[in-house]
Amino acid sequence: MSTKVLVTGEGAICASGKEPGEIWDAARAGRSAIAPIQQWNSASWPSKLAGEIADFNPRALVEDRKLHKLVRRTDLLGLYAAAKAIEGAGLVAYRDALDPTGTDLFNDRTAVYVGSGGSTYQDQYDFFPLLTDAAGDLGAFGRELTGTVNPMWLLRVLPNNVLCHVGIQYNFKGPNGCVTNHGVSGTLAIVETAAALRAGEADQAVAVGHDSPVEPETILHYHALGLLAADTIRPFDAGHSGSILGEGAGALVLETQSAAHARGAKVLGEFLGSGCVTEAEGLLSVRGDGDGLARAIAQALDDAGIGTAEVGMVVAHGNGTPMSDASEALALRRIFGTTTPPVTSFKWAFGHLLAASGIIDTVLALNSLRHWQVPGIATLRDLAPACKHLAASAMPQPPRSDVALVLSRGFAGTDAALLLRASASAGDN
Repeated sequence: MSTKVLVTGEGAICASGKEPGEIWDAARAGRSAIAPIQQWNSASWPSKLAGEIADFNPRALVEDRKLHKLVRRTDLLGLYAAAKAIEGAGLVAYRDALDPTGTDLFNDRTAVYVGSGGSTYQDQYDFFPLLTDAAGDLGAFGRELTGTVNPMWLLRVLPNNVLCHVGIQYNFKGPNGCVTNHGVSGTLAIVETAAALRAGEADQAVAVGHDSPVEPETILHYHALGLLAADTIRPFDAGHSGSILGEGAGALVLETQSAAHARGAKVLGEFLGSGCVTEAEGLLSVRGDGDGLARAIAQALDDAGIGTAEVGMVVAHGNGTPMSDASEALALRRIFGTTTPPVTSFKWAFGHLLAASGIIDTVLALNSLRHWQVPGIATLRDLAPACKHLAASAMPQPPRSDVALVLSRGFAGTDAALLLRASASAGDN
């Protein structure tokens, strides 16, 4: 029998709030945090909206000022969410009560897995003034480079900064890995974490997903690809026209059942299974028949050892682009037939967080099951013809069981599915 993997800590931050409960409450109440971009003057930009964190204060997120010189905005979000999950799980308090031998063993058996968005254009901003001054003279550019560019530039832009600094700050020395795979990065951090725990490579682990793609170049390029909506995200709606980018992070602490029992941890939920596939057709293509996502869901059900009737709700990718919505609806029809469980999506509330989207959706799925309420999609008016069979609504719905299916997708046709059970029936408190 596979080792049972339990969720014992959670953290999240995005435009809708800095705590999972605050974010979930906003979604349940139908409040969207998508607003005009504040980080630069976007008056002449073709897309002017984003899910930015208002009044962004780095010191309020990560107290260590020295660390601010070594990391980026996205890293601060990941470190904040990780700290909240670790604090909520009580990992440090438990470890500090152990004897020296127990402490060493605990640190060696604690893993960290992170999903990040990789490099962004803003990572290169240090070079722009010198490029302008050099006016095409590469010799002049080279001579002045070390005196102009931040000497910490290389360290600041590492995609695995959150992975490194969580380990350093908490002295966690177990298995670790950083996944940069666009929109499924955060989901894959959970998948890798669960695999390590099931394989006996660690007793407890922190999984994090973070991203901050709201920058001029990325907004411009997503607009040029026809992926951005002009006003809001309308998942599965007849008027859906695209997505809107947001920023944020999510984090979970997962443990083996025996580790959670040993320290009397409060259990928030249970990881049941996962699936991840690629459609292998192109960097931006989406299969119209939903084959990739359907195969990912089937893998997750098989991994969890449960049937479709046991799934109580779906947190869809729901990015609001017509092609993705239609193919996602077809994938759900292929798996569930014409009677899908209640379907929701959270991107309409705070934007598409790319690498962080899957893990923050997972945090919100567990909150939904614990409240026994599936928040509605507030921007949904009339289901698109291809999505008519979905049990999606603008109003909250009760789940039909205590199991959630969470879906995420990314560029290059990647599709991922997670299945989780709420704490009430995990039976491990």
